[in-house]
Amino acid sequence: MELYLPVVVLSAIAGLFAVGSVLMSSVVGPKRYNRARLDSYECGIDPVADPGRNARTIPVRYYTVAMTFIIFDVEIMFLVPWAVHFDQLGSFGYLAVVLFILNLSLAYAYEWRRGGLDWD
Repeated sequence: MELYLPVVVLSAIAGLFAVGSVLMSSVVGPKRYNRARLDSYECGIDPVADPGRNARTIPVRYYTVAMTFIIFDVEIMFLVPWAVHFDQLGSFGYLAVVLFILNLSLAYAYEWRRGGLDWD
């Protein structure tokens, strides 16, 4: 149990810091709210009021494409070390990467079928 004591202490300090930061920001932070602060903010673009809607928003498709890029970028980040040490990992390493690629291929096929990779 004494081996886990530093981990428990560090976790407690991190938790206290997180809770303390939130509490201090609500106590010390300014309480003045104005129209600009309560207005929606999206990537530095000022929302423009449309006649039928409250404000123009960025479509969710933008975020979907960004998340797809991040997922496949992380895939490459995991495959490069595997390729470097392929001969040392043996059959367990091969099976792990096959399952990893199968999982990502299913996600890729799902995204393709939904039309998430089509550019309008």
